[in-house]
Amino acid sequence: SPVPEDTPLGTVVAIFNVQDRDSGANGEVRCSIAESVPFRLERSFGNYYRVVTAEELDREEVAEYNVTVRAADGGSPALRSSAVLALRVLDVNDN
Repeated sequence: SPVPEDTPLGTVVAIFNVQDRDSGANGEVRCSIAESVPFRLERSFGNYYRVVTAEELDREEVAEYNVTVRAADGGSPALRSSAVLALRVLDVNDN
């Protein structure tokens, strides 16, 4: 997904839903972003999460981010999964 480099902080750049068909703690899923990127993960409602800008973007420094989102359920042992979001930074004339 393209994200303009002048996107204000706190802008939603992705929304996704996670599901686990188990019941109780085994069905509760927690998500996180593993690497240090200028985005943060926020729980929206239910099992929906959103990825928002947490720092200023600069296309000249980094043109694309591959953001790994990790999910783990509340089971013991926990089941884990991950997905990669490719976020391309669009250049804005900032001269």
